[in-house]
Amino acid sequence: MKYKRIFLIVMDSVGIGEMPDAKKYNDEGANTFKHTSESVGGLNIPHLNSLGIADLDDIKGTSITIHPHSYSMRLLEESNGKDTMTGHWEMMGIYTTKPFITFTDTGFPQALISELEEKTGHKIIGNKAASGTEILKELGEEQMRDNSLIVYTSADSVLQIAASEEVTGLDELYRCCEIAREICLRPEYYVGRVIARPFIGNSPETFKRTANRHDLALSPSGITAMNILKDHGYTVSCVGKIADIFNNSGVTKTVKTISNIDGMDKTIEQVKNDDYTGLCFVNLVEFDSEYGHRRNPIGYAKAIEEFDVKLGQLISELKDDDLLMITADHGNDPIHHGTDHTREKVPLLIYNKNFKNGHYLGERNSFADIGATILANFNLKKDQTMIGKVIEEVLTNE
Repeated sequence: MKYKRIFLIVMDSVGIGEMPDAKKYNDEGANTFKHTSESVGGLNIPHLNSLGIADLDDIKGTSITIHPHSYSMRLLEESNGKDTMTGHWEMMGIYTTKPFITFTDTGFPQALISELEEKTGHKIIGNKAASGTEILKELGEEQMRDNSLIVYTSADSVLQIAASEEVTGLDELYRCCEIAREICLRPEYYVGRVIARPFIGNSPETFKRTANRHDLALSPSGITAMNILKDHGYTVSCVGKIADIFNNSGVTKTVKTISNIDGMDKTIEQVKNDDYTGLCFVNLVEFDSEYGHRRNPIGYAKAIEEFDVKLGQLISELKDDDLLMITADHGNDPIHHGTDHTREKVPLLIYNKNFKNGHYLGERNSFADIGATILANFNLKKDQTMIGKVIEEVLTNE
């Protein structure tokens, strides 16, 4: 074991240029990081810059620099798809052959809606692709009046159910989501996630989603690096929605968050206070949910700059035997057409204060190289079903 703790931070959706097969996904020209930087005339991100982010693309506001304490590279996605689960699962060694089903253009089939109404005992309203905040303004009062359920989707493979915490209650909302999860396991639906979206307030002006969101994801389709770490007695601490993405498989500890800043603060707390050996796996979802899907490049840029400030604080607290990895799970270019994720490469920056020979490593063929490297650090072997190759330079500092 070279590093006692590895901190893997996912800047959710912060891709860095179109994949070679982007045309198949109608994503030619997408580049989340570059286009976001251009939208504000340049990003103020000195800490990301010091780690070598400028090696990866022409990001306005950054400059090529010598960075002996970090390695920089781009990762290509080997799996098929461009969603949250596919990206995170691949980081941990899973190759997904078939993208999850989406219902963005049509809403869910009437047969699904009718069965959900019958089994939950609630009328279903909505059933379309929508912003989670906008659909509350549109249908929140009706939901509260009739104790119905607002069902909606997005560009992801997701069925979301919104209901008032005061009227419907959390337990009832979660029960209904469990029913939807069972229905959506069928091959004709096969939705990646069912998400409970509780809200409070009593008018369109006061409706607000709460932190009691609950994701019911499919379990990973195979063994992951997290499973192997847990089975060998290592800690797998999950900050943000990581535990939901993996349906708690391979998880030893979960820390919920309410924002990117909160996620970074709680990660910094773990750097400072938690005495464990293993992996701290972090997802910062607001880049994606608040700015990418809403095509808000100005807000996206501000979120990246706010992350950079917290990154500086985190780096200052890292110990000699801590390893930091910063990456993304897909793209969500805020100036691209539509509101969908974009099929992009992702950045990977790897830092340790004792590195002496950090440099740019070019492109690698799979997100799974992250998980393979983590396992190799703890002298563990990946399962024969897993993909990914070890980034040898990180373990040898060559």
